[in-house]
Amino acid sequence: QVQLQESGPGLVKPSQTLSLTCIVSGASITTDNYYWSWIRQPPGKGLEFIGFIAHHSGTYYNSSLKSRTSISWDTSRNQYTLQLTSVTPEDGGVYYCAKLLKNWLGYDYWGQGTQVTVSS
Repeated sequence: QVQLQESGPGLVKPSQTLSLTCIVSGASITTDNYYWSWIRQPPGKGLEFIGFIAHHSGTYYNSSLKSRTSISWDTSRNQYTLQLTSVTPEDGGVYYCAKLLKNWLGYDYWGQGTQVTVSS
């Protein structure tokens, strides 16, 4: 059973960098064809894909966020990290890490989500 757990600060100031970590258990993040992703849900809005990292294909980002997004990993700790720079209040919401299925067939495992507020 794959489990994912997000961690990171719940409050970030505008213009700063948001950094969240997803700890994965039950599977190696270096397994081919496993896409370790980040998704967010702003208040009152739908889910928004942010990006993923995969051992066999590297990283891929939502084009609307690409200039501010970086996803990296620590394979020794089996975890991956999201960094989103120059945040504004519009970047607030619930952030999820999730395992994306091949060919964009959905997500089969999710973290519980972590609330992020951007405010001074």
